[in-house]
Amino acid sequence: MESGRQGTRRGGTSAVRWGDVLMSAIAAVSWAFIGMAGVAALGLHLLDADAAGSLGPMTAAVVAIGVGGRVTPSGDVSAFGLGGAQAHTSIDIAPLGVGLVGALLLSWFFLRSLRGAGVEISAGELLARVGAVVVLFVAMLGGLAWAGHDIITIDGSKLGLNDIPGAGSLPGGFADKLPGGIGDALPDRLGDLVKAEAKVGFTVQTGATLLGGAAFVVGVLLIALLASRRTPLPRALGAVHRVVRPAASALVTVLLVTVLAGLAAAAYAMIGDDHPKRIAGAALLGAPNGAWIGVPLGLFVPWDGKATGALTKVLPHPLDDLLRASSDRPVTLGRLAELDGRVWLLAVAMALMMLFAGVLTAVRSPVVRAPWGFAGRCALRLGVVTALTLPLLVWLTDVSANASLSVLGFDAFGAGLTLHGHLGMALLLGAAWGAGAGAVGALLACAAGAAGSRVSPLAGPVAAKERSGEATGPYRPSSPYRPANPDTNPYLKNPYDIRSRNRAADPDPDSDQKAVDAAPTMANPVRPEPRPPGSGREWPAPPPPPPAPPPPHVPGPTKHRRRPPSDPGD
Repeated sequence: MESGRQGTRRGGTSAVRWGDVLMSAIAAVSWAFIGMAGVAALGLHLLDADAAGSLGPMTAAVVAIGVGGRVTPSGDVSAFGLGGAQAHTSIDIAPLGVGLVGALLLSWFFLRSLRGAGVEISAGELLARVGAVVVLFVAMLGGLAWAGHDIITIDGSKLGLNDIPGAGSLPGGFADKLPGGIGDALPDRLGDLVKAEAKVGFTVQTGATLLGGAAFVVGVLLIALLASRRTPLPRALGAVHRVVRPAASALVTVLLVTVLAGLAAAAYAMIGDDHPKRIAGAALLGAPNGAWIGVPLGLFVPWDGKATGALTKVLPHPLDDLLRASSDRPVTLGRLAELDGRVWLLAVAMALMMLFAGVLTAVRSPVVRAPWGFAGRCALRLGVVTALTLPLLVWLTDVSANASLSVLGFDAFGAGLTLHGHLGMALLLGAAWGAGAGAVGALLACAAGAAGSRVSPLAGPVAAKERSGEATGPYRPSSPYRPANPDTNPYLKNPYDIRSRNRAADPDPDSDQKAVDAAPTMANPVRPEPRPPGSGREWPAPPPPPPAPPPPHVPGPTKHRRRPPSDPGD
């Protein structure tokens, strides 16, 4: 039954089993949301974000942002006894740690449901499975958009202002330096600030979130199908196994390794820090953000950035010093190295990462005879894949955050952070780095004898023959080298045909059994009759049969008998 089912799928005529499609979609989407919600809730708890508001709505909002959704924060602050004080905040940064966990779980369960289809899967079943996952994912995201609404209340009595000694006056004449007479009013308003309450709310935009979530799940499934080397595809996409998947899987592997390196760096930073929980929470939510910003930056992609206020404290050194000093010039690896020479180690690490991707591409690609041709193919494939991946990383790690609190036109607090990479340069540099790493990695793999040692079965010649219908087996034998000859091939002789022909020639009832007994078999092959003399191809006479063995000696009725004289015992 299994072989028949797979054979039907290879032909592309099998009906879609909607029960399996629905169950696999439910499993993939459910585990993806469970993983994202768990990472988001744990990260927010470690950052002590649940101390100011409810953890459930904040988790829903973070999951929505992590999959491409939009959250609109707003607030109405009543402080200093003044009306009309507004808090304006805009955040455009995705916690890629949440999205990465969801993408890994979603793709793993989705690809696992496809691997029972054999060498290939029909296009209709693949589209049905993708569509079911997309529809279910968007539906569950709509529920999160409905739940992602909350208002965070900041109580002024918990700010610790009652413990400030000499609240009636500010030291150092600080109040005299503030413009507009605001400094005279501040000492009297500190007591009002203790009684004040600031309410900051956030709302998930349903329409933008659903569109972003649909784009997220389609992109994740597309990348998973292009990078998975053991998942069947329709017959029309058979070339993807050999051309795209070795390079795509190699690049995905090294990008995941960079995320693990970022998590290891965060674990090292936790040692001896005063707030290890905050570092752990930030690493859970944003480790891919920092790691994947370093990839294009280490490959010399320029960035434009600006940072003001307290948000400069969240940037790593020396990026914070560079953005604080000047924002007119682009952020490059050379400018960062002027502030700290150790930044060049990032370029070395990224170069080794690309070389590792080139070696993996060569190891997973089918080998051709000429090593230079093989290196050229690996260079072309990895160059194209890297040219498409590097701008995607730049776009995903784009940062835009602004927060301000203005009171009657006086900017009491302001912070902002923007960081945008150059997509055009990322495309060009990605193609150059990928081509160079693919060529060098292929030559190294050929020199070490490892080229093609990890080729997927779906990319090998046997799978290609099965997709084209040329594979051999017990039910599809290989094509012979010469035409079949029934006179010399005993498998082509049917005993029943011999019986029918013999019956027409000889009416003797025993002739049928004699003809069947004379038919050649594997146990008793019989040569055909000698050809007439003079034909030039006479068959040699068969050898004489061996002599029959003597009959075994049967003992007589006596119990004891003497051995014959020829017995060796005499």
